[in-house]
Amino acid sequence: MPSRVPTRTAALVAAALLLAGCGDDGDDDAQSGGGDGGSSSSGAFPVTIETAFGDVTIDEEPITVVALGWSDAETALALGVQPVGASDWLAVGGDGLGEWVEESYDEAPEIIETLEPDLEAIAALEPDLILDTRSSATQERYDSLSQIAPTVGQPEGVGPYQTSWQQQLELVGQALGRTAEADELAADLEQRIADAAAEHPEFEGVEVAVGAYTSEGFGAYVRGDGRVDLMEQLGFVNKEAIQDEAGENFFIPVGDEQVSLLDAALTVVFPIYVEVSEITGNPLWETLTSVQQGHAVVLEDKAVADAFSAASVSGIAYALDNAVPLFAEALAG
Repeated sequence: MPSRVPTRTAALVAAALLLAGCGDDGDDDAQSGGGDGGSSSSGAFPVTIETAFGDVTIDEEPITVVALGWSDAETALALGVQPVGASDWLAVGGDGLGEWVEESYDEAPEIIETLEPDLEAIAALEPDLILDTRSSATQERYDSLSQIAPTVGQPEGVGPYQTSWQQQLELVGQALGRTAEADELAADLEQRIADAAAEHPEFEGVEVAVGAYTSEGFGAYVRGDGRVDLMEQLGFVNKEAIQDEAGENFFIPVGDEQVSLLDAALTVVFPIYVEVSEITGNPLWETLTSVQQGHAVVLEDKAVADAFSAASVSGIAYALDNAVPLFAEALAG
């Protein structure tokens, strides 16, 4: 969810999105990722990619890429490609990259609005590929973008903002002609997650509630959201009472009278554009048994909360190093 939308839905989307380019420097290899050690993707084209909006064919290796979907830019960077335009879903500022992203740009991208991207600004970049694999996934958005350049949207059957990191990596890898690199990154991260789960057998089968707090109050996340999916990969089980409330979205609003929904063997919550004290000093928060017994985690460090929310290769790797120890400590109580 973009940082500038004040409604509950927008605020929680921003949480989920974290609530996620370079100008021509005369070096096509650098922009297309050719500076990654000499790997070439030219033999991968033409390529046809299946998406929710039909098949998309990319005839030649993209040189000028605009990455609009949540975490699309950092995924492209992880594959050695520097977008000329990107969206900053978490309002990180600057080039839109949080500290969890190890890669960087040679030249900062044009930052494009998230929910309502500036079509003229995108067209001015003259992209030959637009990545929009995790967004609102509306037909109108796709139609507008695809008039500018071939656009890779979300997978078929996946709801708005619910493209998994595995699906995103696969789609972006195909679009950039870097499927081998994408497969390697996926295998490495899956192994890291498995290792983390093995190191914490106490996570297995433990009920967890994952939520956020905004100026509108509490919300909770359901399966299909990257945070919950990661917790379940680590062995946790999302709270059944929260799942029972799930609809087509990746979160549910939690009214003041429903705050007990967040009570679980482990409760994980983070603030979105509000102070941490609005959670820790909230009388409703103090009513939760998990809080009273020390089995609750408030992700106070924005970088950790954003990485946990990014649902990207880089974000999850950072969360494994920095958030998982907090979960273990709280569960030990």
